[in-house]
Amino acid sequence: MAAKQSTQGIDFDISKFDMSKYFQDFKVPGVDVEVLVASQRKNIEALTQANKVAYEGVQALVKRQVEIARQAIEESATVARQLVEAGTPQEKAVRQTELTKEAFEQALSNARELSEIVAKSNSEAFETLNKRFFAILDELKDGINKAK
Repeated sequence: MAAKQSTQGIDFDISKFDMSKYFQDFKVPGVDVEVLVASQRKNIEALTQANKVAYEGVQALVKRQVEIARQAIEESATVARQLVEAGTPQEKAVRQTELTKEAFEQALSNARELSEIVAKSNSEAFETLNKRFFAILDELKDGINKAK
């Protein structure tokens, strides 16, 4: 779906906006407008890819959180049944302590897993941006060398 914007009553499709058409008559010595436009297009592609990776990471995080919540609800029902079973008060206290320990360990494991999902997603998104940044520096160096 292409984003459309209206500027002073004129509708245009941003995805079809070609800056090079507007800069054809704009001549600056030593500046290749086509290279500049191509570079900006690559920047937008890198940002789009980084956003896609970040969005997929958020989706994975939310999906896992829903799974954890569902699992917690199921386990709560099991725990409730175990706590109402017959037994001495001492046995119930021991069982409550064991269940509390298990719940805490599971919560730590879940938190670790969720943080790993976030870290992986962030790492992948930043890697995409880092690659583009270094490519920009290489493009700049090449442009300076061509101007010599």
